[in-house]
Amino acid sequence: METQKELLKDVDVICSFLHDGTIIPLRIRMTDEDGQRQAFTIKEYRDLSGLGARTMPDGVYVADNTLVYECKICVFNRLRLIRLYYNPPRMSWKMTP
Repeated sequence: METQKELLKDVDVICSFLHDGTIIPLRIRMTDEDGQRQAFTIKEYRDLSGLGARTMPDGVYVADNTLVYECKICVFNRLRLIRLYYNPPRMSWKMTP
């Protein structure tokens, strides 16, 4: 079984911030298995934040302050579901496939 660190992948995220503080993820950029930088536009997202500390369906434990987004991106003309996790104290974004 994979550990949480093996599940999570570092990712760059471009976001939009609304006047009320809401964060909307727009694009992600990550390094693929070949070491190439790939960028993807987020087609749809769902904010799963604010539901308390819990373990997500992909096995990632999230704290109360972790922001969680379920997103759809297009990879090779197929929609793919990913989850983005933002840790505010560390200012870091992680992703699970």
